[in-house]
This record gives sequence, structure tokens and C-alpha cells, in this order.
Amino acid sequence: MRITLNICLYLSCTFVSSALISDSCQIQGHFKLNGMYQGGDFIFGGLFEVQHLKVFPELSFRMEPEQPKCEEFYMSSFQQAQTMVFAVDEINKNPHLLPNITLGYHLYDNCLKLVVAFRAATTLISGTTNTFSNLNCSGPPPVIAIVGDPGSTHSIAVSSVLGLFRIPMISYYATCSCLSDRKKYPSFFRTIPSDAFQVRAMVQILKYFGWTWVGVLYSDDDYGIYAAQSFHHEMQKFGGCVAFSEIIPYDNHRDIQRIVAVIKASTARVVVAFSTDLLPLMDELLLQNVTGRQWIASEAWTTSPVLHLPRFVPLVGGTLGIAIRRGEIQGLNDFLLCLQPDNDPRNNLVRIFWENMFGCSFENGSRDGEKMCTAEEDLNSTVHEYNDVSELRASYNVYKAVYALAHALHDLMQCEEGRGPFNGNRCADISNLQPWQMVHYLQKVNFTTGFGDRVSFDKNGDALAIYDVMNWQPSSDGSIVVRTVGVVDEGATTGKVLTLDDDALYWNSKTKKPPRSVCSESCPPGTRRAMRKGFPVCCFDCLPCADGEISNVSDSAECTVCPNEFWSSPEKNHCVPKEVEFLSYEDPLGVSLTTASLLGTCFCSLVMVIFAHYRNTPVVRSNNSELSFLLLLSLKLCFLCVLLFIGRPQLWTCQLRHAMFGISFVLCVSSILVKTMVVIAVFKSSRPEGTSTMKWFGAAQQRGTVLVLTAVQVVICAVWLSTASPTPHKNIQYIRSKIVFECAIGSVAGFAILLGYIGLLAAVSFLLAFLARNLPDNFNEAKFITFSMLIFCAVWIAFVPAYVSSPGKYAVAVEIFAILASSFGLLVAIFAPKCYIILLHPERNTKKAIMGRKAEKK
Repeated sequence: MRITLNICLYLSCTFVSSALISDSCQIQGHFKLNGMYQGGDFIFGGLFEVQHLKVFPELSFRMEPEQPKCEEFYMSSFQQAQTMVFAVDEINKNPHLLPNITLGYHLYDNCLKLVVAFRAATTLISGTTNTFSNLNCSGPPPVIAIVGDPGSTHSIAVSSVLGLFRIPMISYYATCSCLSDRKKYPSFFRTIPSDAFQVRAMVQILKYFGWTWVGVLYSDDDYGIYAAQSFHHEMQKFGGCVAFSEIIPYDNHRDIQRIVAVIKASTARVVVAFSTDLLPLMDELLLQNVTGRQWIASEAWTTSPVLHLPRFVPLVGGTLGIAIRRGEIQGLNDFLLCLQPDNDPRNNLVRIFWENMFGCSFENGSRDGEKMCTAEEDLNSTVHEYNDVSELRASYNVYKAVYALAHALHDLMQCEEGRGPFNGNRCADISNLQPWQMVHYLQKVNFTTGFGDRVSFDKNGDALAIYDVMNWQPSSDGSIVVRTVGVVDEGATTGKVLTLDDDALYWNSKTKKPPRSVCSESCPPGTRRAMRKGFPVCCFDCLPCADGEISNVSDSAECTVCPNEFWSSPEKNHCVPKEVEFLSYEDPLGVSLTTASLLGTCFCSLVMVIFAHYRNTPVVRSNNSELSFLLLLSLKLCFLCVLLFIGRPQLWTCQLRHAMFGISFVLCVSSILVKTMVVIAVFKSSRPEGTSTMKWFGAAQQRGTVLVLTAVQVVICAVWLSTASPTPHKNIQYIRSKIVFECAIGSVAGFAILLGYIGLLAAVSFLLAFLARNLPDNFNEAKFITFSMLIFCAVWIAFVPAYVSSPGKYAVAVEIFAILASSFGLLVAIFAPKCYIILLHPERNTKKAIMGRKAEKK
């Protein structure tokens, strides 16, 4: 930029000083530039890289410096310059585009040096006329637009000056994304996509093959630095990571060796390179036998023939790259072959081309052994890059740039007065055309080439992004041939940006398949990514999802919690309905408890049959047969209520199970309580002082006492069921992986009162039986009642902690077990001794035997 300002100040001071001295402007000097010229109504300028200036003359500031001499003629670049000439000639012959207007051109060679490019640009915009007397600056400018410069660095410098005067400049090869800044470069356009598009196209290829771990190499210039910055940004958006990022030195062998060591040490199998000169690096890689890398080429070297030698096949074979869109230009080949040199010094570039093409010279006294050029040599006999029109890429961009200018000028000339785009709806004055007016029409240009490509510019002056995807493949002679295998088109109507022909791809590996280049392998469904501390985001570990969580996609950052009624599958990749757990009749535990319940019911029925059959025997009659039958009936209900606890909970079973359980047990315990009271009353009535005791414990009083005590429990159950009835409930708190289908008790207080009432009656029964334990043995049933109530109380005291600590269906099993255990305890402790006497020792089933001990004591 400093060079730019100095040149501008120099040109301004020179112009002002000249104007003060005379009434006309005078050119202070001429630069020695190689170019081509043709006059016309409007002139298009052009800047091309045809030759290479290796050594710039020394600037001593004491004498006028020598004019630089450019060397190394590039035939492909001259073809690009000739394409511009062809496009101008074709437009002039087109009756529909710019009729009655003749276009001219003035092209210069920049010799790949910024200072030469600047000299050529200033020459184009100031003109070559020695004296200019019209200080009002009327009439058309020397050039109305410039095609070029191909280099990004050159375009940045030149366009910063041209932008001050709003002179349009259309580059056909400058790709630096920085040139899209409309504030800095208001009149810059290009027919090649910027590096921002280029980088996105390359990232599309990486994304297509799943390459998320790549290395980056870039040249130490504007092109490389800006491209690398854009690449880092796009990789972050894509979710990929850069394993290493290195600047390629121009002439430092030690740095090249260091970069090779980095490439060897890295686990990245894919290397992206933004550079125009990779030969020193590739030589070193070849020397150290660093193969097995997949190279991704930027458009700067995708089609470059430098690395197409057979010795580079093991190293760069299979390279994928993007290239400028290839086009076809009808008639260009014939035009190139019709070129003839002339003596016009403004066309000296053609003479230089002729000399390099045929190895001759137009000047006498040339180098020894060099023949003289006759200008009659036949270009048809040559096979060279110059006349190779099979891969028109940069030349095609030049062609589009010239036509863009022609269409903008054509639209400008079609303007109707009073409908113009400028102040007061005015149109541009053709006789005094200003370059900034061309900028306005260039911004709106939109046409389609003969090859079918649409040409237009966005608000930043960038062309539509479209690239060919190229693949380096070995040819029959062992060298490398570059083939088109796909296209990247951001403007594709199908929405598919990248299209690749997978069958046409060549992979430089034994497997002939795309390599893997990832820092960490993809996490399968059922796992999540856990970032490694101190590593890029692409480096991670795969951790399995926790129970109850899933991930159904690869590389999931987080696991998703399953809904309440679902649980993770064993693979943790989808949710499955939770297993519903309840004590069922198919469950082995349920079968066991059902069997025990039915056995208890059968035993009760058997005892009832025995007691009914022997109802007139002393053992049955002496133990209050009515209460015995009532006790057996209540025990049978206790055994049967167990069946309400087994099976899928329903509203009616939840309501009935606890009510039936509570009423049955109160009926049972109240019968035992009354039985105990009767035993004590009978014993006391046998004494003289207690003869009147039995009148208070007659059959009616016994039945009434049992009914009243049972009615209290019925009232408790009725109030509980009417206020907070037990209901079926799916509990997911006990076991997270299962749904425990249970009966929620509704009211803890109601359940506690129910159990407490049973406990109260049991405690009173136990206390009375314990106090009556010393009655005469043969007559005393209190001992059996004491033992039975001891079992009953022990079971239900143990029930409380066991019930609270048992999860799921086992809590129901514990309650059933308590019911069965206490019922069997009562049945065995009270009725087993009587059945033993009735069935096995009938001789003891007599009044004498029962009253025997009492008689002995008397």
C-alpha cells in the first residue's frame, strides 16, 4: 500500500508541475513494456503474466535505472492474452452486440512483478500520447476498463489505485477473498470465484468423504494467507479440525525439512495445500519416502503440469483438487493458428512469442547459432500449450471478462434518455464516457456464454461459484493425467452443491478406496462424544450412554433421556417400553403364594368338615363350637383374600384387597378374643364365687361382641375407601428400569388405622391369653391361644420393616407372606391339637379325659 501511495503522489506531482509550466499535460517518460495493441472507438486494457522478470535493475537513485528485461516466456499465458484479442475481434463481428461500435485493446505483460504491473496499469489509464492539451478532460479515457491482473497481490495494489477513479477492473485469476471488500475495492470484479468459494468447495469434498482431520500448507503471500484463514473458518463451521498448519517457505531447506517431519508425525492422512510452488516440498517428501497421504489441491496447482512427472506418482497420485471451470470457445483454435507478427512496436509481444515458439530472432546480431525469423513460419506445425484448447480454464475466464465488459457497454448504450440510472434520470454520454458509469452497468450484467455458463456478479463483484473437481490419475506412459470427476456448483438448481463420479476416481492405495482421516473414529449410536482435554474438538472418546439414556445417531454430543414409561435398549440406541412388574399368577413367586393360599383354604375346609362331623364330641363342644366355626370361616377368608393381591392391579382389586384383608383379620382376631374371654369366664364360673360369670358371656353376647368389633373395622374401611381410595399406580421410583404396577394405598393414615386396630385386638387377645396360661392343662385352651397370638404378633411386627424395605412386587409378596404366615400360625396353633385328639386319640375325646386333671386335683 505504501508503494501505491508513493506512485500516486509521484504521478500527481508530475501532472501538477507540468500543468503549471504549460497549458498542456506532457508524459514525463515512457516505461519499456511489452504488449499488444489495436485501436477502436473504445479501448479495453489488459494485464497478463506472459514473461518472468527474474532480476530487477538496481535502483541507485543517482541515475535513471535500466529498463527491466523479462525472460521465460509462458505460452499458456500468451494464449490467455490472445483469447482477449479473439473475444474483441468476435464482438466486433457480432451485429447484435455493440453494433456500429468498434472495440480496441491495449494489453501489457506484467512479467510477474508488482512494479511492472503498476507501470503497465498507470500507462493504461494515463495513455501513451506524449502531449494532451485538453485540460477539461473531455472525450473518452485511454481505456474504459482493464482485464486483469491475474495475481491477487498485484490486483490488490492496482485495484486500490483504480478504485480511486472508479475504473473497472475484471480479474480472471485473482482469487483472494480480501478483494470482495467493496469499500476498499469499489470497482473490482472477477470472473473466477474468490478463495472464500474455493475453500467452501474444498470443504465440500472433505465433508463428502468424511475427512475431519486434515493438515494445511499454504504459501507466504496474500493468496495463501487469506485462503488458509478462510479454510480454518470453514472447517470450524463444518465441524472438522486442522491437525497442523504450516507456511511453505520459498527457499529455506531447513524449514521444508521441518514441515516434512510434521507431516510424517501427524495422524492426519489428508493434506490441503494452497500454493503455486510445491516442487521443493514434494522433492523432500519424495526423498524421505513420505507416501500414503491424500492431497487436496487448490485451483492454483490443480492443473499445473510441474508435478505430473512419473516420479511423483507414488506421492501425489490420486490427488483431488478443484479447478476453474473448463469451457469451450468455438473458433479460438483457428484464430490462434492465424497469428502473424508485424513491425508495430506496440505489438512487440507477438514478436517475442514468435521468437520463443520457433527459436529464432527478428534482430540482426543475435546470439551465435540462432536463426533469423522470417515471419513465415507455420504455427500449424507446432504442438504446444499455446494452441492446446482442450483445457480452457483461465482463457475461458478471460473470454467471459471481455464479454462482460461488452455487455455492460451495450446496456449502457441502450439507455433511453429520461430513464437513465444517473442524476436526473440521465444516461451516459457516449462521447464523454466515464469509467465509473461502466461500473454501474457491470454490476447488473447478466448473460449466458455460448458454452452455456451464466455470467453475472454479486454485490461484491464476485462471479457465480462453479468449479470442476479434478483427480490426478496415472497415464499409460507412467506420468500423471488430470481428469474431471465432478463439479462444485453453489448455484445448482437441484440444491446439490457437490456432484462426484465415484466410479471415475483413482485412489493411490492398495485398497483402492478413500482413506480414513479422523482424529477419533465416529462414535456409534448408543454412545456419546467426550472431548479430550487439550485436544481439538475432533479428538474425543466414545462413552456409553447411561442407563435410561440413548443416542440414535452417530457422533452424538449428548445422550437423550428416555420418557418416563420407556427405558433404553441393551444397545442404548433406542427407547423400549419399560417392563411392567407386578405379582402375577404366571410368576413362580405368584404361583407359590397362590398354592399356599389354596392349601390354607383347603386345610380350613378340612378342619371345618372334621369339626362338623365330630361336633357332638367333648373336644369340639368344650371349645365353643360356634366360635370355632366362625374362626375357621374368618381364616378361610384370610387365605382367600391373598388372591386379591396377585394379578394385574385394577381399581376393584385395589379397593377390595385391603378391605377384605382388614375385615377378615378383625373377624378372626375378635373371634379369638371372645374365645379367650369365654375360656376365662368358664373357668371362673366353675368356682363358687364365680357362678354368675357365665350369664354375661352367653351365645348372644359372644356373637354380638364379634359383630361389634368387626363392624368397627367395616366403618374404618368404608371411611378410607370413600375419602382416599386405593388406586392402581405405575411407580417408576422404586426401579428406574421397570414400572412397578401397584396399588397406591391412597391414605397412609387409613391404612395405619386399619392395621392398628387389628394390632390392638391382637394385643388384647394375647394379654388375656397370657394371663390365663395357668389354668388346668386338660381344660386350658388359653395356652394354645397365647402361642397362636405370639406367632401372629411376631409375624406382623416383622412385617412392617420388611414391607418398607422391599421394592416393587416383593412388597406385595411380603404382605401376602405375613397374611399366610399369621393365618397358618393361628390355624395350626389353635386347631392342630384338637384335630390330633379327634383323629389320632379318640380315647381322649371324652368328658372324663378333658375333666380328668380337674377331678384329680379335687
